[in-house]
Order: sequence, then C-alpha cells, then structure tokens
Amino acid sequence: MAADHYEVLGVSREASTEEIKKAYRKLARELHPDVNPGADASERFKLVTHAYDVLSDPRQREQYDNGGRGGFDGAGFGGFGDIFETFFGGGGGRQSGPRSRRERGQDALLRLEVDLDEVVFGTHRDVEVDTAVLCETCKGSCAQPGTSPVTCDICRGTGQIQRTVRSLLGNVMTSSPCGTCRGYGTVIPNPCVTCQGQGRVRARRNVPVDIPAGVETGLRLQMPGQGEVGPAGGPNGDLYLEIKVRTHDTFSRNGDDLLATLEVPMGDAILGTKTTIQSLDGEVELEIRPGVQSADVLVVKDRGITHLRGQGRGDLRVGVQVVTPTKLDRHERELIEQFHAKRGKQKPQLATFHQGMFAKLRDRFMG
Repeated sequence: MAADHYEVLGVSREASTEEIKKAYRKLARELHPDVNPGADASERFKLVTHAYDVLSDPRQREQYDNGGRGGFDGAGFGGFGDIFETFFGGGGGRQSGPRSRRERGQDALLRLEVDLDEVVFGTHRDVEVDTAVLCETCKGSCAQPGTSPVTCDICRGTGQIQRTVRSLLGNVMTSSPCGTCRGYGTVIPNPCVTCQGQGRVRARRNVPVDIPAGVETGLRLQMPGQGEVGPAGGPNGDLYLEIKVRTHDTFSRNGDDLLATLEVPMGDAILGTKTTIQSLDGEVELEIRPGVQSADVLVVKDRGITHLRGQGRGDLRVGVQVVTPTKLDRHERELIEQFHAKRGKQKPQLATFHQGMFAKLRDRFMG
C-alpha cells in the first residue's frame, strides 16, 4: 500500500502550508544523506521529499485529497534531485579551485608492415606520424607572444562562481564553474594566432622506431610519450605500433621456426646430392641423402627467427618435395622402362599408417 503523505510528514490533513513546511524541514535535516547515510534514511528522505512536493503545491494537494495518486513512485520522482542539488551546490565530488588548461594528449595507434626478413634480426624504421605537436609560436602558453593569460575578473581566479540560494532549509551556498573562464580561473585576451589559443597545432613528424627481432602479426609496441601533445602544451600521450608481417614468397613461419619447401629432382632424390639455398640471412648448404622421400624434413639449426624475449634463434625447416618428370623424350623413357623392369614390377598400394610421416607433413605445412 502506498504511504500516506500526511503520515509521512507527521501532520494532520488540516495542516496549514506553514505547518507542512516546518515538518518537512525538520525531517529533511534528520534524514539527509550527508547527515544520515543509512539506506533506510535515504528511502525515508525520498518519501518525505515526495510527500512535501505534493502537499506544498495547492493543485497537487487538492488532487491528492480528492483521491488522486498518493503513493511514492520512484519513476516519476524529480523533486529529490533538484533539492539535492540545492543542498550540495550541484557540484558534489567536483574538484575545488580552477582547473588546469594543460591536459595529457591522447594516445595514437598506427599499423606498421614489416617484411619477414626484417623480423629475423629486427630493424629500424622512421615512422611518419600525423599528430598534434607543441605550438612553436606560443610554446604552449596559448597566448600571443609578449602577452599572457590574466586572472578572470568574474571569479577572481577561483574558476568557480558561488551563489546563495534560499531553500526550505534556509540559505544554502552553491558553487558552479565560471562561465567566463570556463573554470580555468584565467582568460586569454590575446590568443595565439598560430594555434588559435590551443597551445598545439597539427603537423607531421618522424618518429624513429627500433623494431625488435621476433615480432609477429598483431603484436603492439608501446612508445611512451610519442603520442600527441596535450592542450596548452600538456604531456604527450603514448604511441602504439601494431605490427603486420608481410607474406613471403618462399618462407613461412611456425613460431620462431622458418619453413620452406625444396623441390628435388627424382635423380638427385635417388642418388643423393648437396645443394646451396638462399635463406633470409645468407646461404645455407644442404645435404640430401640418397633415397630421400617427399615430406622428409631437413633441419638447419639456429637459422630461424631470433626469439623475441630471450636469446637464440629458431630453426630453418626445409620440407622435401621430390619432383617427378612429366615430359620424357624417347631415350629417357627407354631408360626409365629399363630401370623399372630391372627393379621388378611393383603395384601401387596403400602404405601402413606411420605417425612419423604425418608429423613431418604437419611440421612442413604449419605456419
């Protein structure tokens, strides 16, 4: 059941406007959240305030006395907020005194593409950034050279305007930001014409970046203090570089290992051979044993990517692909037929499952 407004205020239905006001002022002083922070007191304060809002208004009181809506409805409650603002000046929790024009600049995020060979040992780049920089004309003062900000003659440098408001609880002092200086406490009669009084301008600048070895796509590098300068020459924000490693035509990556595929002619696969390949950081000699099979993996230790955190490098893993000739002249075909006949006719068949072969395939093609 909705609470009766007269009972909430502790007055009779014949109470005068002055008696209602007096009762409310007494209860408000007892139940106000600053005086009595309990949850029950807060709910009673809302009820008391709502009851007073209704009974202090002749039209609403008449409707209530004639059977109109009398209960407390939080959805339609608006008086509490207004009175709360009156009690506390509408600025509860705000900082006292003028606020600074200097603020920290925003962070910036750029995406930087690097080649796989640059990832092996790391690289250096000069990155061009379009950002806010300190105004060279005013050096962040926001004022034209030879002038300076002056104390606001409205708030006298406090950044706040205080007013006395008459309320049901007596005279209450309220405080709000000064509309003339916007809370800074100072005004700039002669703003810098270069930056329009902002203390900073938009410009392009080069940022030297040392990209460490071992970075991978999606990694973000933080560069403290390399973001945009703040208003009025405030401290710089940070610059974040998100790395994207370009796809390489020959090599791929699996962790810190480099993967590649080596095409071996059938004759070399049968007889074995030595060959030299060009890795991302120089030549590498490979020995191909006689009878090497497709999907065999040749491992060259410590020729992969340098570990991002720590020492050492990954490996270079070269998967073998035996190349069978597709076009033979008459003489070549005769030689192959002789070889085949000497080896004996063998019928193709399914091989026995061998876990090691699939492991090699996985190592070769993951990346």
